Amino acid sequence: MNRRLVASIVLGLAMAGTSALTGALTPKQKLADAQANFSLEAMIPKTFAGWTVDTSVVPLTPDPTQKELIAALYDQTLSRTYVNGEGQRVMLSIAYGGDQSKQLQLHLPEVCYVAQGFDMVKDRRDELGTGYGKLPVKRLVARQNARNEPITYWITIGDKAVMSGIDQKMQRFMYGLSGRIPDGMLVRVSTIGADEAGAYRVQDRFVKQMLGALKPADRSRLLGTATNQG
Repeated sequence: MNRRLVASIVLGLAMAGTSALTGALTPKQKLADAQANFSLEAMIPKTFAGWTVDTSVVPLTPDPTQKELIAALYDQTLSRTYVNGEGQRVMLSIAYGGDQSKQLQLHLPEVCYVAQGFDMVKDRRDELGTGYGKLPVKRLVARQNARNEPITYWITIGDKAVMSGIDQKMQRFMYGLSGRIPDGMLVRVSTIGADEAGAYRVQDRFVKQMLGALKPADRSRLLGTATNQG
């Protein structure tokens, strides 16, 4: 048989095999489709443990371009500011996306804040002890002129809270191997002030008290069932 013909046949078979493998490994089933519907607005109480919603302070408002991106990425978002009896204020933002495929991924604060003119002056990994398991979080400090904003956030991919970056990609990849598309949650809390250590203490207390005020099923949505042991 002609060598060129043999090479063409081998190449064709290889391409067909690659196409079949790609098709087999392309996730098709969304986890979100098998889950009960929920509402972030109803899930997160407006009053708990001395915290109440303060409508006079609005969390970071995205510009029109960011709003379009958020609308494309997320099925639900929630933004509130809470205040306690000591006058401490915490801004809470939660975003949920039912499709965490490669094309639709959580829009991380490191990107979101910089896109709106902030300088990201600090960025580190940490763990937050919630009482329901240790939560991998990122600690950031975003700065714009005189505004200094310490930030704590975490993400969940499917049933697990993971660190953003390679862990996030690996979790999505593992779901993909089973033909499933995971959902994702991003929870961000922040405060405004120069005392970063004090800000993180307030944020940690706020997060623990918020989680303690949730129903177990709702808490699992925020933490991932692999983290939530309560």
